[in-house]
Amino acid sequence: MVRADAPEVPVADGDGPDLRHHGDAEVRDDGEKLTDLAVNVRTGTPPLWLREHIGASLEGLAAYPDGRTARAAVAARHGVPVERVLLTSGAAEAFVLLARALGARRPVVVHPQFTEPEAALRDAGHAVRRVLLPEEDGFRLDPRLVPGDADLVVVGNPTNPTSVLHPAETVARLARPGRVLVVDEAFMDAVPGERESLAGRTDVPGLVVLRSLTKTWGLAGLRIGYVLAAPDVVAALERAQPLWPVSSPALVAAEACVSARGVAEAEEAARDIADDRAHLTELLGELAEFGVRVAGPAQGPFLLVRVPDAAGVRERLRAAGFAVRRGDTFPGLGRDWVRVAVRDRRTGAAFVAALREILAAG
Repeated sequence: MVRADAPEVPVADGDGPDLRHHGDAEVRDDGEKLTDLAVNVRTGTPPLWLREHIGASLEGLAAYPDGRTARAAVAARHGVPVERVLLTSGAAEAFVLLARALGARRPVVVHPQFTEPEAALRDAGHAVRRVLLPEEDGFRLDPRLVPGDADLVVVGNPTNPTSVLHPAETVARLARPGRVLVVDEAFMDAVPGERESLAGRTDVPGLVVLRSLTKTWGLAGLRIGYVLAAPDVVAALERAQPLWPVSSPALVAAEACVSARGVAEAEEAARDIADDRAHLTELLGELAEFGVRVAGPAQGPFLLVRVPDAAGVRERLRAAGFAVRRGDTFPGLGRDWVRVAVRDRRTGAAFVAALREILAAG
């Protein structure tokens, strides 16, 4: 049963925030002068060994891409048959394929979350309903908020921008016969142990899991991700793809990132991120007197932070050399939110010091 107070919002085209605004817009043009806390790509990536691996693939650019080896590597990584894997040009392509290929009639997107799923659905002509997770509930998922007639539901885990990690079984409760359940796990490899992941699960009806390799591995410019789903769903999405949608260097990168070495390095990075996130959260907690509050508990490689007069603070932070991601383009958030990427402790401390100075100046 849907809760009587469920904040389900029908949305007309053109209503509300700019769904096409993303963190990279904060660091264009003069971005090289700024410390980038707006984009959720891990710093210091891609590592040298991965760059060398990708570079070696350039010798074979005359041949058309052949994704069979990379597809098999992803399947082995998650313990599923290759028929359940589709390689994509980043997770963003997967959202477009889902919107165009599956014929959803009553799609619902759970917000606040990454805005591309809704944008892709709307571009494909769908009337999208939003379910807004309340701030007072910590932006935690309550399956009762999702209308029972939804035939496609999109939810992030851990969710961008809230950094909330929903329990896997809570997410799985959204599944039901006749419904496609899309779980965006683009940041799951930044969670130690990938706890609460549904990747590899074959017992959840209608489950589609999306993964990105661009964030942890610094491959946003190369574009590589993948879909894990039932074979018939994978086949439908594949038919909607153009020929050779993933380049040979991207296929080589995928194979390397899901290798034993890649998985181990991602796990080590996830533990480092957790330590740095805890430190940054503690420092920001010292700014409570200025009205600063961190949503949480955060589990992703970024923090959602409430800051009074966030728009003005963002501009003053830019003048101080820091770029953060505005939060008001995410449905369900207001003008007093920013998203801050987790970096090393030294960078985090410098950012908080600059923020303190700005807030103290009034």
